[in-house]
Amino acid sequence: MIRPAFTEVGIFLIPFAVYALFLVASRAGLLAPNSWPLHLVARLAVIAMVLVVLSFVLLAHFSMAPPNSTYIPAHVENGRFVPGVDK
Repeated sequence: MIRPAFTEVGIFLIPFAVYALFLVASRAGLLAPNSWPLHLVARLAVIAMVLVVLSFVLLAHFSMAPPNSTYIPAHVENGRFVPGVDK
């Protein structure tokens, strides 16, 4: 459960990291307060939230099992591990 949470946090941080790389490339002050005005941080946060929502939608759309499928959980048969499958 922690891996998907870290994935979403990473996706949220992408716009901030891109802007920080832009500041480094343009030789502006990365840690200077005037490089991070409130309106720009708000825009980056909105973009980040759009990316997170988009990732949730894509995850739900492309990683689900087919409709009316039956999940058979992982189990052990004759001493061998059999992974779970959707049928």
